[in-house]
Amino acid sequence: MNRKFSRNSKYHTIALYSIGVIAVSTIIIRLIMHWESTAKMIGNFMSMLFPFIMGFFIAYFLNPAVKTLNHKILKPLFRGKAPGIRKALSILLSYVIIISLIVTILFYIIPQIVESLKQITTLIDSAQSGYTKLMQKLGELEKHHPELNFDTINKSLNEIPPQIVDFITNMIPTLIPTLFDTSVSLISGFINGLIAIIVSVYMLTDKHQLINNGKRLVYALLGEQKGDDFLKTGTECNRIFSNFIIGKLIDSLIIGILCFIGMTIIKLPYALMISVFVGITNMIPYFGPFIGAVPGIVLLLFVDWSYALIFGIWILILQQFDGLYLGPRILGQSTGLRPIWIIFAITVGGYVGGVLGMFLGVPVTAVIAFLLERAITKQLGNKKIFFYTDPDTGILNRQLKSLPAEIVPVKETDAEEKATPDND
Repeated sequence: MNRKFSRNSKYHTIALYSIGVIAVSTIIIRLIMHWESTAKMIGNFMSMLFPFIMGFFIAYFLNPAVKTLNHKILKPLFRGKAPGIRKALSILLSYVIIISLIVTILFYIIPQIVESLKQITTLIDSAQSGYTKLMQKLGELEKHHPELNFDTINKSLNEIPPQIVDFITNMIPTLIPTLFDTSVSLISGFINGLIAIIVSVYMLTDKHQLINNGKRLVYALLGEQKGDDFLKTGTECNRIFSNFIIGKLIDSLIIGILCFIGMTIIKLPYALMISVFVGITNMIPYFGPFIGAVPGIVLLLFVDWSYALIFGIWILILQQFDGLYLGPRILGQSTGLRPIWIIFAITVGGYVGGVLGMFLGVPVTAVIAFLLERAITKQLGNKKIFFYTDPDTGILNRQLKSLPAEIVPVKETDAEEKATPDND
């Protein structure tokens, strides 16, 4: 008796999922087992995409300026007409403003860098002259006081010049390859920077088309309800990230300007160069002002130790002003992170990505915390698990079906305020 084979869609789907899981697991295991080649492949892939990644970040940072110029300034001038021309002009003006600021800053900073190098050269000459005078003084002391033993001191001091010569001799063979690699890196960096700028222009120009295509793809893959939820979550993540970035940029710009004004009033040297560096490093929360203060203090020590001391005190005042007043006014609760998590984000970010990682670690951690909080809240709601906050301790307890009469559920924020000691 012939039986016709009938396809079971349920088991067919299970089989396809099983094959997919096995294939993906095999690929992941192979990548982990050959991690050196995998890391090299990832590095090459990221190097290839670097201009596009940089172009995205440039467009992301310039987008608020483009929107402000387009809607706040050019739209009233054009009376709401010619949107294409307004958009092109807003993009052009944004790049002109940013490039002009960078060129102006470099125009004033480069001469100060040259002057600093001259100061260091003078310091080296002074050290050499001081070394010669020291050897002469030791010779005179040895002549007038033959009973004293200067052999150990003379031996240690006489070893210094040969050690310096050996250091320079060993450095010379590696100097030419280093210069060649540096030149190639500079040329490659210039080309990548140019490509990144071009990519950012196209991203800003085609922003609405990119957003529309992304939305269509999301709804095509996830459907209506999940698509709405995904876009809502993405919008909130973008708000957290962009609010921190833009707020910190404004905060750091103000701190850099205040540092320059203060150094100019006090008449400290290298005011512009040091203030720019302080403003840039201030982008790193908590540790940024101190990181920016170290090079300034070292540089001013070459001139006069009193300048370095005054500058250190001024930076401390600025840091207190920024931490207690300016930062909270501009940033507010843009990240929603407690200080311990901000320090954790800076530490991990610095380990993974250096200075850039220290800066981006905070908004990235804030976004991850938001996503985790959203997922946990959703899962607890699906499982019908609810909590109340103990008003005395501020600690969450699982809410039972029938609460004791003396326990009244309160909002978590109210409990935190009651549990937090008054710092005033």
